[in-house]
Amino acid sequence: MYRYLASVILAALLAAATQASDNLEMVGEARLSVMFWSVYDSRLYSEDGRYDPGQRPLRLEIEYLRDISASALVDRTGEEWDHLNLNHEGSQAWLEELRGLWPDVTKNDVLALDLDEQNRSTFLLNGEPLGVIEDPAFGEHFLAIWLSPDTSRPALRRALIGSL
Repeated sequence: MYRYLASVILAALLAAATQASDNLEMVGEARLSVMFWSVYDSRLYSEDGRYDPGQRPLRLEIEYLRDISASALVDRTGEEWDHLNLNHEGSQAWLEELRGLWPDVTKNDVLALDLDEQNRSTFLLNGEPLGVIEDPAFGEHFLAIWLSPDTSRPALRRALIGSL
């Protein structure tokens, strides 16, 4: 009974997040290339098409241009948090949650994060919900990989936030 109720609530949350993100405007887009290889195209969306760090809702979409394993994505997330010195008490738990949430991605897959007004983080793959991370601190930490002034990819950040 409790599992059924939990699944109904999760489905309602995922549907609401998807509907809210459909009304967003693109802020900017950027391609990540490493040496000669294109890795992904990314796009940032907000309600008014402008980036403001505290603004919600936000959507980050990443369209992969090559196959990448889920474990490589999660490992890279942890490495980027280390680069940014984001030592949150929940970081390891978040990485484990991502390991259970993200699938391997293949060329042309689109992984999206919707961050809503309550700072819930909903992940989607090709428009289909994968799951929600309820911890309100997670979304800000995850988006910092691309949006922090201290990101490892400053040119990509500038393109995403529309300040080229």
